Amino acid sequence: MLTDEQIKGKVLNKLTRMNKFEHSHTSIDNLPKGFSKDVRGRVKYMVKELKKEGILLSKPTNYGEEVSINVSMKERVVYYIKKFLEVE
Repeated sequence: MLTDEQIKGKVLNKLTRMNKFEHSHTSIDNLPKGFSKDVRGRVKYMVKELKKEGILLSKPTNYGEEVSINVSMKERVVYYIKKFLEVE
């Protein structure tokens, strides 16, 4: 079972691999993909937490919300990704 920090790390790892920094966004609906169905609700909650922490930047569009990584929060992003990678 993944911890909250590991879920945040997996989300950030995914966005990093997709190169979604600052002005490159992806739909918030794509983030739970790749997680098991029983964890997806927690993933959505962790995405909200990452936005509150200022790690994810939100961009509202007419077709839904999009997010990207705030590069000024690099240390925190690396911290969460390391927490996720420790499990694998």
